[in-house]
Amino acid sequence: MTRAAPGTDGRRRAERRGRGAEALAALLLILKGHRILARRARTPAGEIDLIARRGRVLVFAEIKARASLETGTEALAPRQRGRILRAAEAFMRTRPDLAGLDWRFDLIVVAGGWRLKHLKDAWRPGLG
Repeated sequence: MTRAAPGTDGRRRAERRGRGAEALAALLLILKGHRILARRARTPAGEIDLIARRGRVLVFAEIKARASLETGTEALAPRQRGRILRAAEAFMRTRPDLAGLDWRFDLIVVAGGWRLKHLKDAWRPGLG
C-alpha cells in the first residue's frame, strides 16, 4: 500500500473546494446574463478563473473560496492583480474576435459553501 505525500489530502480538499467555488461563481454569472467563455483559462502569464461576456463587456473573474466573505474580499493582492492583467492581455492576443469589447475585473467570493459576494469592477489596472 502506498501512502500519499504529506499535505496531499489537504491540497486535494482545497482543489475540490476551489473547483466547487468556481462552479458556483459560473452559475452566478450565468444567472446574471453572462455567457461563460472560458474556465481556468491558462496563458503563458498565468491562469484566469473565469472569463465571461455580457453584451459589450468582457469579465475576467477571480474566484476566492474562503471561510468568510470578509477574508475573501481582502484576499486579492496587488501581485495577483498584475498577474491577472497580464493573463488577460495574453488571452486577448489569442482572441481577436473579442477586440473592441470593454474589460472588467471582478472578484467573486464563495464563503461557507453557498454564500457568494460578487464585486463587479473590483479593481482597475494601474489604480491598485
